[in-house]
Amino acid sequence: MEYRNLGNSGLKVSALCFGTATFGGTNGFEGWGSTQVKEANGLINLCLDAGVNLFDTADIYSQGDSELVLGKAVEGIRNQLLISTKATFPMGKDVNGYGSSRYHLIEACEASLKRLNTDHIDIYHMHGFDGNTPVEETLRALDDLVTSGKVRYIACSNFSGWHLMKSLSVSERYGWSKYVAHQVYYSLLNRDYEWELMPLGIDQHIGALVWSPLASGRLSGKFRRNTPIPKDSRIAAGTSTVPAVAAEEERLYRIVDELEIIAGETGKSVAQVALNWLLQRPTITSIIVGARNEEQLKQNLQAVGWNLTQDQVKRLDDASVSVKAYPYWHQDERPELNSQLHF
Repeated sequence: MEYRNLGNSGLKVSALCFGTATFGGTNGFEGWGSTQVKEANGLINLCLDAGVNLFDTADIYSQGDSELVLGKAVEGIRNQLLISTKATFPMGKDVNGYGSSRYHLIEACEASLKRLNTDHIDIYHMHGFDGNTPVEETLRALDDLVTSGKVRYIACSNFSGWHLMKSLSVSERYGWSKYVAHQVYYSLLNRDYEWELMPLGIDQHIGALVWSPLASGRLSGKFRRNTPIPKDSRIAAGTSTVPAVAAEEERLYRIVDELEIIAGETGKSVAQVALNWLLQRPTITSIIVGARNEEQLKQNLQAVGWNLTQDQVKRLDDASVSVKAYPYWHQDERPELNSQLHF
């Protein structure tokens, strides 16, 4: 297993992170998976044997049940791994039961600690940006949680570039803990992360933790031209968090065609090639992979320990290219002024 520093911190995390959104399977997450403690323990031990040291969850996953299952599954081995969880999204109908206010974050952190049966959270993410709460209030509350020892590092997720840059500036102004990582959606099928967030990550040394690296299974190797959508996929079940764009269908198959060719050249699977491409991108600290069973997990774990050639990377870059939004296409026309936009 390869280990990388989490952004501009001294914490080393595995290049692959195990995502536990499939744990629990309740409260609207039934379509994601229903892994319970016994099976979860087996998957976690398989990860640890492969060198994976980071496990990601969120309070909202199955409304806390994912954290409960994870907490029970790591009893006795908590000191062997790192836990990442998140807050911000609604956890009930209480008017103060969501957001990134001091009130909610302290309540949410205490609840997560209890469900996870631990005295600290290694990486605490803001699951989304709360535009109704002053950034200063959020960051001061997070700094207090770090100072108290209940949280080791703070991170964000699904922020816009200005959300993250403003937060970093406020933290620097007051000497508070800074976000060291950003959990983002990024895949061969959607490379929007490269337009602004990746250059920001390079400039500010923010590590990226990638969610849905296979675009909700579209890059798993199950989706091919002129074939029905797999019945066991999240797309068919309607539980995908990645929006489908009808106009992008031809682009998807163009990417899959190239993935299949390179899979044949490398002796790897389509999914392993897609994951390995991500691991070679700037700012990427870790890729979050999930699995409903041990065989699926074993396959995903084989995405590390080897690298695509520069030619293979370029072919995938070319196959997945898309028209950028303004002003990024305009900036691309002047590479001498915007070297960070060209990787």
